[in-house]
Amino acid sequence: MNTVGIDIGGTKIAGALVSDSGEILRELKVPTPADDPKALQAAVVAMVNELRRGEEVLAVGVAAAGFIDANQAVVVYSPNLSWRNEPLKANLEADLGLPVFIENDANAAGWAEYRFGAGQGSNHMVMLTIGTGVGGAIIANGDLFRGGFGIGAELGHSNFVPNGKLCGCGQHGCLEQYGSGTALLNSAKELASKDTPEGARLRELAFASAELTGVEVYQAIQEGDSGALRLLTELGQNLGLAVASFAAVLDPELVVIGGGVSEAGELLLDPIRKAFLEHLPARGFRPELKVVAAQLSNDAGVVGVADLARLHSLAR
Repeated sequence: MNTVGIDIGGTKIAGALVSDSGEILRELKVPTPADDPKALQAAVVAMVNELRRGEEVLAVGVAAAGFIDANQAVVVYSPNLSWRNEPLKANLEADLGLPVFIENDANAAGWAEYRFGAGQGSNHMVMLTIGTGVGGAIIANGDLFRGGFGIGAELGHSNFVPNGKLCGCGQHGCLEQYGSGTALLNSAKELASKDTPEGARLRELAFASAELTGVEVYQAIQEGDSGALRLLTELGQNLGLAVASFAAVLDPELVVIGGGVSEAGELLLDPIRKAFLEHLPARGFRPELKVVAAQLSNDAGVVGVADLARLHSLAR
């Protein structure tokens, strides 16, 4: 039976009616009223009702960036959505009259890749989503790992640089301050602000658009600009070092790289792989995991959370 998957981002809400084989049958997108929890809930309810119109739906899955409790009912903390201990499951079920399951957005994307994308055939997989932050998902022996309190696999908030840059989570030196799209953009802005030949193209793009954004940085990368490529390589090296640390703890067979920055393809994956091998404990005496690109792109969140909702509902 079909399920509905909703992926709530900082700027848009994506929703889809999804079959049990992971096929998107119907989809919608609307802007996110990120600063108004009631308006955000109303937008989700309206989207679900539109997607299920004329269809029999088993359950609804909702993916959101943030910490989700072990019962998958409460958004404990969401830095971009003004949710603090929000009983989202109960609220939505009251409005929809359907079983609702809440999941972290990176977990949902990782599950989609494991079930229907780049992770098919593996039993132990890690996914990193490289976007505004760094999201993480862990598949251990075919199961999605959530930890004792439900908020495990927050790999982007592993300590990367002691006493480093301030992170949105309140700590300093988290990986996502050195390995995310936001980190890449901040580095590009810094380079563009310096009167050096290496930052010349980024300065030109910033002047032409009035403000340097990820679009202009990606354009510079695609053009082969030396400054932008150096920054992307450094980002990949940071992620590769982190992957080596994750390998020491989790020993996955596969690491899947997704998120907006992954659109750079091998320009990002190659430095990740090289740095991973340079820092891999006992290299040469152990199997080496593969680092590959995600396959489902922007659809991963809705497909993954819809599938998880279906599995949870059937298990009940």
